[in-house]
Amino acid sequence: MSTAEIDPTEIDYFTDAEVAADPVPYFDHMLANCPVWREPKYGVVIVTGYEEALQVYHQPDVYSSINRTGGPILDLPVELVGDDLTELLEQYREYFPSNDQMVTFDPPLHTDHRALLMGLITPKRLKQNEQFLQHTADHFLDELLPKGECDFIWDYAKRYAVLAVADLLGVPEADHPMLIELLATEAPMLGNLNLQVAHHNSLERLYAYFIEKIEERRANPGEDILTGMALATFPDGSLPEPIHVARIASNLFAAGLETTVQLLGISLARLAEDQDLQSLLRRETALIPKFIEEVLRIEAPIKGSFRLTKVATTIGGLDLAPGTVVLLLHGAAGRDARVFDNPAEFDVQRPNARQHLAFGRGIHTCPGAPLARAEAVYSLQRLLERTESITVSDEHHGPAGDRRWDLMESYKFRGHTHLHLEYSERKAD
Repeated sequence: MSTAEIDPTEIDYFTDAEVAADPVPYFDHMLANCPVWREPKYGVVIVTGYEEALQVYHQPDVYSSINRTGGPILDLPVELVGDDLTELLEQYREYFPSNDQMVTFDPPLHTDHRALLMGLITPKRLKQNEQFLQHTADHFLDELLPKGECDFIWDYAKRYAVLAVADLLGVPEADHPMLIELLATEAPMLGNLNLQVAHHNSLERLYAYFIEKIEERRANPGEDILTGMALATFPDGSLPEPIHVARIASNLFAAGLETTVQLLGISLARLAEDQDLQSLLRRETALIPKFIEEVLRIEAPIKGSFRLTKVATTIGGLDLAPGTVVLLLHGAAGRDARVFDNPAEFDVQRPNARQHLAFGRGIHTCPGAPLARAEAVYSLQRLLERTESITVSDEHHGPAGDRRWDLMESYKFRGHTHLHLEYSERKAD
């Protein structure tokens, strides 16, 4: 589907499989014609414009994040009426998806929990985590490179991302296999409902694990990171209930795992398809961070997230009543020509690529962004240093120019469910 063929009144963005597989024509049409638009089927206001998205991000008093992980339809036992829905939304929080996860919190609840989280992933702790990231990248590559091929998503990216968070939180290495089995082992595709149940069950097991560790460390403090987590306090000095700390720790896995996995997958697919770019990054490894930012700009792993208006407001010339569902398509915002010159062009030297919105902005800026960037940098750096070439498997994905990608069929996420690569290992000098 080309941009010229797009008629947004005839496309259901939330169910159209063609748009889910390739959203770029839809994004470009919306940016050029209606960067803020109320779609007719559900009444959702879709925001593709960069500056308009920033307006939403920076007004948490107007736009609630309570429905952030939800869908276009609100399933609530109460009608959303009133001039200010702030208290009503909190009263019915339990009816919203992921209602116990920090990404759906609004101030002041979000403020306290965010402060607790940022106390756990300090710049010092992230720096300490770097050695583990480098070692783990080489550990997995020692296993995979002699084979000459792999499913990069499952053989490397998911396992690597799980262990990166585990080390950051101080999970003992003896427990790492349990986390990989729980979070990075492929299960049969059972349909969206059963997958949601499986995701919920994984979170519940993580909650139980961290509650046990926190209670142990509070009873018998040590010198480890888990003790620091167990004894961390809210800004007012109060000690959180163990379940609150457990949820914050678990949500680092829930919120960051898929984003990082897909960033790695999208990056490798692009490099494997562009041998000139691959050679450039092998020669000039200092360009790898810039490459990653450009990937995030042009192929944001999270296409978008929802907001809900708490009060009446106006955006892009549209009047929004309280209770309006808003969808921020930050995957589109990275293609806004008002901000990025020649936005369809992939430019590893783009000077403002880091202005992308892939990690959000404002109070909900992804706290794990530095970790995700570090995971991508070390993975690409070691892969490029230890291989002569990386290519896409024609056997699994078809020939160049006619690829059969195994893509996520989602209006929220962009990425690969499987990515089969072939490579030749660089021989030692």
